[in-house]
Amino acid sequence: MPFDITIKSTFSAAHALRFNDSVEPLHGHDWRVTLSVGAVSLDDLGLVCDFHTIERVLKEIIRPFRNANLNEVPPFDTVNPTAERVAEYIGSSVAERVDTDHARVLWCRVTEAPGCAARWIA
Repeated sequence: MPFDITIKSTFSAAHALRFNDSVEPLHGHDWRVTLSVGAVSLDDLGLVCDFHTIERVLKEIIRPFRNANLNEVPPFDTVNPTAERVAEYIGSSVAERVDTDHARVLWCRVTEAPGCAARWIA
């Protein structure tokens, strides 16, 4: 796609990864989310899409995670709350709400600690 925009957001949450027969200690992160939306061409206003629309949707999707234990919040009450799964969930959830014939979510990157990031590609 020749055009894309990125939107960033941050939330604080704890998680404890499940490894086969054990669970790591509960610990917290300041999760940084970067989401990219792309389009082949710009719309009549010269936009991929309105930044504020994507910001609003992203905020609604991560609202339940803010200051929470991800292991207790759907879908992570049944899905291991890895950075990869968090990126996938956020990216696909935004895509369900904003993908159009014109623009679509390209990827979602989640950084759980400096230097440690996972990216889901649509």
